Amino acid sequence: MNKSLPLRGIQGVQFWRDERFQRLLGQLIFLALLAVLLGYLGRNMLANLSQQGLGLGFDFLPLTAGFDIGEHLIPYSRSSSFLRALMVGLLNTTQVAGLGIFLATILGVILGVARLSTNFLVQQIARLYIEFLRNIPLLVLLYFLFSGVFIKLPRVKEAIILPGPVLLTNRGVAFPWGIPTETFSLYLRILGVAALLAIAIYAGLLWYTHCTGRGPLAWLWSFLAFLVIAALGWITLPNPPLAWEIPSLQGLRISGGRQFSPEFMALLSGLVIYTSAFIADVVRAGIQAVSRGQVEAAKSLGLTTIQTLRLVVFPQALRVIVPPLTSQYLNLTKNSSLAVAIGYPELFHVSGTILNQSGRAVEVITLVMAFYLSISLLTSAFMNWYNRRVRLVER
Repeated sequence: MNKSLPLRGIQGVQFWRDERFQRLLGQLIFLALLAVLLGYLGRNMLANLSQQGLGLGFDFLPLTAGFDIGEHLIPYSRSSSFLRALMVGLLNTTQVAGLGIFLATILGVILGVARLSTNFLVQQIARLYIEFLRNIPLLVLLYFLFSGVFIKLPRVKEAIILPGPVLLTNRGVAFPWGIPTETFSLYLRILGVAALLAIAIYAGLLWYTHCTGRGPLAWLWSFLAFLVIAALGWITLPNPPLAWEIPSLQGLRISGGRQFSPEFMALLSGLVIYTSAFIADVVRAGIQAVSRGQVEAAKSLGLTTIQTLRLVVFPQALRVIVPPLTSQYLNLTKNSSLAVAIGYPELFHVSGTILNQSGRAVEVITLVMAFYLSISLLTSAFMNWYNRRVRLVER
């Protein structure tokens, strides 16, 4: 005769033996210990600040900074506030990071493709470049570029004049630059209309391609539409929106154009050269991840090497390239803080001066971390959005 076996562990189990309860209890204990530790550190910090006669708050930001900043994208003087000084540092960091990401991407893609070239000399030069730069500290490279290259350029009276003209001196590099005129604000509105029309054309062509299964390059036609409207707006305005200034030597100084300091050029060059080596390796790995049969199929269809890369290899390689590329962009942005070693007034450099002037170490460091975190999160959000656009969709 069969006897039914008793069911154990289903009914009558004490709740403290339940695995779900134990996981929840472990998390609550960890959070409680963390809260106790943070509370202890917070009380200790407030006690030390009280002994020094300092409070905790951001009421010091409207106070007068009282120090100069050599390079600033917005108006600034010694009488400006600490908040204004922080904004100057943030804009300087954003400027060098934006330009660095753009230039490092271009150089890294070129080097990554060259690393896989069938030409032995091109392949070995790219390999030497990548391996050398990946194995030296960035700080050493920045210091070498600043003290061994840009500071050693000729004096103003003996400036090197490159086509453009571009003037190279030990005071920096001067480029031709456009100065806004009275029609510049109107031209910005024209560019806004051109951008909206380009987006509409892009969306329309995507819809047409989705409905018919074939269509022209949406990005190409939308970009051409933007350029046509921008050119027509420039031509039809009574005065050009920008007055082109050419740098020239005026005695012991450079007049006209836009001059970038040796500190800025050394920082930008170092970040671009260093990061491009890592991007090149990412691009090389992404290209090699594409099946060899895809390349052979493209060649059998009569596509050239450039067409194969543009139409077959790169669209598939982007799925592999974009995630690690995001990390390199974030590294470049954070590595810009090394500019403190060569004297460029980016965010970390300016915040150090503010800390010394105000004595508010906790607040200043908190703001700096918040700024860097915001820049990193915005960069990650954009790259994640782009990654979702190019990733492989499983059917």
